[in-house]
Amino acid sequence: MSEAFYITAKELAARGDIPEELVSSKHLIYSSPATLDFNSPGAKGFGVKRAGLAIPGSVMLLVAPGCCGRNTALLNELGYSERFFYLLLDDTDIVTGRHLTKIPKAVKELCEELDCTPTAVMICITCVDALLGTDMERVCRKCEETAGVPTVPAYMYALTREKRLPPMAAVRKSVYSLLKKQKRISNECNILGHFAPLFDECELYDILKSAGIKKVHELSRCTTFGEYEELSRANFNLVINPEARYAAQDMEKNLGIPFIELNRFYRLDKIRNQYRLFGQAIGAEIDDTKFYDEAKKTVEGFGNKYGSLTFAVGECVNADSFELSLALVEYGHKVSEIYGTVGERNFVFIKKLAEVSPETRIFSNLSPTMLNYEKKTEIDAVIGVDALYYHNDIKGVEFNDEKQPFGYLAVKLLFERLDKALEGER
Repeated sequence: MSEAFYITAKELAARGDIPEELVSSKHLIYSSPATLDFNSPGAKGFGVKRAGLAIPGSVMLLVAPGCCGRNTALLNELGYSERFFYLLLDDTDIVTGRHLTKIPKAVKELCEELDCTPTAVMICITCVDALLGTDMERVCRKCEETAGVPTVPAYMYALTREKRLPPMAAVRKSVYSLLKKQKRISNECNILGHFAPLFDECELYDILKSAGIKKVHELSRCTTFGEYEELSRANFNLVINPEARYAAQDMEKNLGIPFIELNRFYRLDKIRNQYRLFGQAIGAEIDDTKFYDEAKKTVEGFGNKYGSLTFAVGECVNADSFELSLALVEYGHKVSEIYGTVGERNFVFIKKLAEVSPETRIFSNLSPTMLNYEKKTEIDAVIGVDALYYHNDIKGVEFNDEKQPFGYLAVKLLFERLDKALEGER
């Protein structure tokens, strides 16, 4: 039996490119129980289907064969049953493309049968239409003409996961596409990035307030369509997730709203430097001393209590698993294994890991060879849903809440939860 494929940080950095074993498009994809939450069409959390319903008052029509539709039962459990509808395709629809004429009729019928007219209809389509080359923008325009309700596409195309505009980036563009240009208000901003809000205690809100921002908008906190429309009056967008960059670019082009990007880091010096640069960009003096000191105290207290621990880090976690691993090493710990997707965006962290932790092993969750995974290194604690699956006998944290940690608060929460887990509270 062959072993699970891995490559060390040193070997990967020396190559300069990504081996085929770590590129999911080059081999069969293994949807292991470790990654089913985010890799399955019926993913927990915010997959394309749930994310597409982020617009208040909207409904979704899933246009797909029955095999795709059956994966949507979880949405009903989460309270979306009255906002989710199906147009199931048969073999003839798929072969001839006749379903394209059915969609506008289905949208009109749906809007007429609902108790109140939806604010928007999201048309969710699958790999079937990706392979057919369907012009979904045109279909949506026809739906809008027929039903009189704004209609936008949500592409659940697993085939485009590693393309320039992957599904979760495309759906972010869609959910902001209904905004209309209006006069911008100088002391308001939007936070773009996730489909759940930041933790209320996140210091970013205090920092924005200290910089003169009176109102911070987040799509996830909008409860009415009117609140959603207020997003278009923001003076600037703050992008905290790279998958929202395309949406921000679209809003800059169509609404005249510029954007600034902030990354989620777990290294305190990088967080501090990023806030400093952000302050310079908006012309404000930012004092983050209080938050920096609290996070630093938490990190140092953890180190003093447990010494140097050896971690395994997964990618089903609210972090870039490679940046997080680099942070752990810089805080005096070791990272034996990482289970993550390697791309251009995080290769810079791998190069730095190669310098400070060259023997760290990098695995791909999606590689079929993970069927043969066996623990062969000493590990003290694990981080991530997938890492906990591989090491269910070792204490650790999932750290994969729907509410999002960011900045110094993220660092504090991580080490506080690790402390509880190591004391016995998983």
